[in-house]
Amino acid sequence: MALVAMQIAGAAYTITHITTQVALNTNNTGTVRDSFTVYLTNDSVAQYQTDRSALNFTLTNWQSIVGPNLVQHIINPRSGVYNFRLFPGPLVTTITGQQAAVIVLSYNVNNVTTVKEIAPRIFSYSFNNNVFNFVHQYSGQVLGQNTTLTVTLPHGSKLLNVYPVPDAPSNLVASNFTNVTSMTWIAQEPLSKFSLTFTTHQSIQGEVLAFFTAAYTFLGFFTYIIIIVLVLGFILYTYLKVEK
Repeated sequence: MALVAMQIAGAAYTITHITTQVALNTNNTGTVRDSFTVYLTNDSVAQYQTDRSALNFTLTNWQSIVGPNLVQHIINPRSGVYNFRLFPGPLVTTITGQQAAVIVLSYNVNNVTTVKEIAPRIFSYSFNNNVFNFVHQYSGQVLGQNTTLTVTLPHGSKLLNVYPVPDAPSNLVASNFTNVTSMTWIAQEPLSKFSLTFTTHQSIQGEVLAFFTAAYTFLGFFTYIIIIVLVLGFILYTYLKVEK
């Protein structure tokens, strides 16, 4: 449903803009921040002040207050989200004299990307557009009116491919992705064929750490015993070699 449909005459709350920021991580997760700019009628100000101090209010509670468009825009249907937080911001007075606030949803999502190793210590990541939860149309999903999507790549990554071409940075062209770390799309962009691919280069230290992390996941506490045995064996080998 487009945002314009939410602006019903006499409604106490009107969502005027949505910003979704997705920070991609090398473990295939995404750190997401959905920000909703909400305008209030004068007779709803006191109730909002009371509601935002209710620490036990859930997302469902706030949806019943603000409207059903207060939703998570990046979500994996199979695993849901975790580390969810909802922050109803303080009221401010706009230059037109209206009361407004920003409501923020903060959370993490699994399997936002898929990864494969394409060379020693070089990994290729592809965005999973099944996690999008924007406006659903017959032709597929699109960004709603007054909606902005920003995707940030992990530190040290290299962008290989992106579609559709972002609105920002404005000088981004298919032949030059150098130093691109963040991209933004603005209202009405089609997302049904969205694609984004980037690579990361893992250091030797990172490869060693990943090995022991995987070993600990598989062997648990016995990993420490194996490491101790290996260290003692190395010390003993060095000592005997010196003695000879």
